[in-house]
Amino acid sequence: AYELIGTRYRLGGTRPETGFDCSGFVRYLYEQNFGLPLPPSAPLQYRIGFRVERWELEPGDLVFFRTRRGWHVGMYVGNDSFIHAPNRRKTVSVSPLFSDPYWRRAFVGARRILVPEPAEALLSDDLAGNN
Repeated sequence: AYELIGTRYRLGGTRPETGFDCSGFVRYLYEQNFGLPLPPSAPLQYRIGFRVERWELEPGDLVFFRTRRGWHVGMYVGNDSFIHAPNRRKTVSVSPLFSDPYWRRAFVGARRILVPEPAEALLSDDLAGNN
């Protein structure tokens, strides 16, 4: 996931070459790493997997928000952070989750999608702190 930091935002985008929106970004991660297709929108993605309490979050869990612009989704990466495609003015980036008042207020829940191998595989070893 970290290698996609800096990829531009594109509404409806699902590929690094053309850009991502938030749901397209997490869809791409799960399809490329696990061959697991996710639904095409954040509200539909929120309906799959298992509910996870905020104190149970693990890397790879999907985190969901309701903002003025509607639904938003990203992937938890540990250390109170998540990676996401924020909006048309920003590129794919890592943001603080509960330590940022904006995201803390907008947070609606998290889901864990069962995958055939540890979700930590989505993170590159050097940036995940596993040098």
